[in-house]
Order: sequence, then C-alpha cells, then structure tokens
Amino acid sequence: MSRFLELLRGIGFAACFCLTSHVHAASASADQPVQFESAAMKPTPFQQRIAQQNGQVLKTAPGTPLNGYLTRPPGDGPFPAVVVLHGCSGLFPSLRKSGSELLSSWGYVVLVVDSFTTRGIKETCDGLHSVDRVYDAYGALEFLSKYSFVDRQRIALMGFSAGGIATLDAVQLGGAERLVEGKFKAAIAYYPDCSATNGDVTVPTLILIGDLDDWTPAKKCQEMMAQRSGKGSAVQLEVFKGARHAFTSRGLKAGTEEYGHRIEYNAAATEQSEKDVRAFLKQAFSG
Repeated sequence: MSRFLELLRGIGFAACFCLTSHVHAASASADQPVQFESAAMKPTPFQQRIAQQNGQVLKTAPGTPLNGYLTRPPGDGPFPAVVVLHGCSGLFPSLRKSGSELLSSWGYVVLVVDSFTTRGIKETCDGLHSVDRVYDAYGALEFLSKYSFVDRQRIALMGFSAGGIATLDAVQLGGAERLVEGKFKAAIAYYPDCSATNGDVTVPTLILIGDLDDWTPAKKCQEMMAQRSGKGSAVQLEVFKGARHAFTSRGLKAGTEEYGHRIEYNAAATEQSEKDVRAFLKQAFSG
C-alpha cells in the first residue's frame, strides 16, 4: 500500500541543529530536526539599477531562520537528495515521516522544510499571509550541500500545492535562480497553480495533478504546456483521471471541502504518481 507524504497539510515543532562546517555522515539520523536559514535575497539587476539612479545602495536581505526534518538512507553516500516544500496549511508532525521514509528507501536524502513555524504563521490558504518560499528552497539546497553524504550536484526540489507553486517559481527561467549560486537538478510539483508560470524552466520538471482539481485546475497546466516557448528544460505533465486536489493526502475522505474546494485522497492516483516520481528522479539524476 502506498505511503507517500501527505504534504498539503501540517506544522512542525521548533528544533535546532547547528551546522558550522563540513558535516560527516555520522552526524545525521532519520527524521532529525534541523535548523537553517533561507537563502539571502540579493537585489535584482533591475532593482540595483533603479537604486543607483536614485543615489541609493541596496543591500542583500539576510535569510530567515527555518526548521526542517532530515532523513537519509544508510551508508556513507554521497547520495542524491530531495528538498520538500509543504502546502498552504503547513506541515503536521503526524504526516511528516511517511514521504521522507519512502524517498529515503529509494536511496535519497530528504529535507522537509517547515516554512511557517519560525515565522509565526499557521497557514496561508486564506490569503492573509504572503511568504516568498523560493528562498526557503534555496536555503535548504545550500544547507544540504554542506553535508559530506549528499551529492550536491544531484539535489531535486519537490513541492505540494502552494509548495508546488514555489517549486515552479524556483526553477523559472530568468527568475530567482539567477541570483543564487546553487542549482537544483530537477523539480517536481504536485497540484500547483500553473497559471503562475509560463512553463519555461531551468531543469527537467514533472507536474502531477488531478483532472477533477477545482482549486488548481489541470486545465491551467494544459494551457501552460500548450503555450510554452520551448526555452529551457523539458516539462512533463501527468494528469490523473478522477483525482481531486490533495489526492496524496491519505486522511482526506470523499466530500471533504476546504475554502470552497473539494479535496480528496485517491489511492490509485497516489500509487501511480509515486511510480512516475521514482522514474523521473532516476532519469533526472542519471544525467
């Protein structure tokens, strides 16, 4: 039976793991609480140019402290890794382990990022809070890259719902990735809002969504695919028949509604999506 992470929901507890230099394999354990910072936000060339015209000097904004949960396969590595971004409801501790354990069983180090706890935010589904989580993703990438058991050249980004939107934004061609040194190798977005991107990405990208999703409609992703310029890396879209938003969330029963949208677990879509993700990561990391 499928065990994939129900990352649409959840909230993590505060924890501290201080990384000061090169970290050895013995330092980590399964689902270990860690603490790191989001990537520092550098001004864009346009922002710098406007500031100079006004006689101003823009400084790099420091990163935000974040909590995360680190899981790794046995052995010394180096292993490929996956950074995971939760949805707009946050990250429940009870739902945190399953996906990490599955990805780890495939041979990947996993870092699940909690973007809300240290910011004092419970959720962003209501639209009352705005968090730029792209730099959370790149902060996690930088953090993982310092471990001796992580292959820094093979780190993927995976996001669910709002985390999926952040994932697509993080690998948008000409976007924030220009302002950071580290680069992801691949990206996976579960039920994202595809209207927020033009589909031109810097790395191979997999999008998984249900055809009955009324929160982030699959039609938007199909339109995005049809309108792509063809620049950048390949994008693969998988649409699952009969699946609604949050179809990987095991605890969601049929008929569940949230903010006026139907959300529902779908075992068949979850199982097939796992197979798609596993094959995609294998191919992406083999290059």
